[in-house]
Amino acid sequence: MDEDLETMDRGRLIEEVRRLRAGIREHRDCTGHDLCWHHPALWALLPEQVEPAIAVPPWEKFMRGCIRYRASLDRQKPDAPIHDKDFDG
Repeated sequence: MDEDLETMDRGRLIEEVRRLRAGIREHRDCTGHDLCWHHPALWALLPEQVEPAIAVPPWEKFMRGCIRYRASLDRQKPDAPIHDKDFDG
């Protein structure tokens, strides 16, 4: 799957690493409501361009997952500042 790496010279590999790191940092630095979003830009960093086959849970189960995710942030980062703003998508 990653055979393209075998043909890249050192300079191209360094360029690729920088591109991937920038994408990972952009994703890592999401905060507030952006934490909840689908991130196709991150997946687009891969050389194989496929339409992700996502499945979406029914609303009730989806919202329970959101609540569990938010609760996990309370456990993992209890000192995180509060982003008390409504989503204005």
